[in-house]
Amino acid sequence: MNDPATQEYDDKLTALLEAIWGEGFMSPGGIDEVDRYLEGIRLDGLAVLDIGCGLGGIDVHLVRQHRAAMVTGIDIDQALIDQCRKLAEKYGVESQTEFICVAPGPLAFADASFDAVTSKDSIIHIPDKHALAVDVFRVLKPGGWFAASDWLAGYEGEPSAEMQDYLAAEGLDFGLATAEVYQQALATAGFTDLEIVDRNDWYRQHARHERDHLKGALYEGLVAATGAEFVNHEVEVWEKMIVALEQGQLRPTHLRGRKPDRD
Repeated sequence: MNDPATQEYDDKLTALLEAIWGEGFMSPGGIDEVDRYLEGIRLDGLAVLDIGCGLGGIDVHLVRQHRAAMVTGIDIDQALIDQCRKLAEKYGVESQTEFICVAPGPLAFADASFDAVTSKDSIIHIPDKHALAVDVFRVLKPGGWFAASDWLAGYEGEPSAEMQDYLAAEGLDFGLATAEVYQQALATAGFTDLEIVDRNDWYRQHARHERDHLKGALYEGLVAATGAEFVNHEVEVWEKMIVALEQGQLRPTHLRGRKPDRD
């Protein structure tokens, strides 16, 4: 039975997010964004850790298209883990994936367990970016890559009134940090070859298309499945998010760093 304390993404919300972003995905760009932040990183035959695996779309994609040997997805929500397993079975990759429901906190894996670590727009829920960077560095093998996307803050101190309005409407447990915080956290942990690529220009345009799709072609089907009140609220969330994106307060970003090879 899922613990309500850890279930922020219920069936109605995940159904809506998949309708917008694709099967198995809960964040912008789906497969295309995964391929962008992994560009140039080979995962053939490697062991990969996915932090915050959500509905499992990235994990299935890493096996089927990037030819990872084993992908371990972790999440704090058992209901999401169950959905991941169903998706892996659907696409016949259950032997190359494992999904583990974990408690918030340090990664419960031995040092140098993985060749690569990834996360798609999930580490926003982890407030201590420095502790996370140290832990990811620890579980990576020498030469391994950390490659991810996340939602970053485009402000220091207090967010704008409009950003606060968006966060209140979203109603999720966010731990936003700036690009400078991520840069410092990754560098202090020991990562090299750091890259931080701001995707705000892309998403502030794309989010408008998502809103229009939500209000248009997707609307009636989602209302039938989840109810008009819920869908109308999510349209409102998108409207408020677009304002935050336009202000530069909310900044989708790609992150990358490599653990140096042993001397």
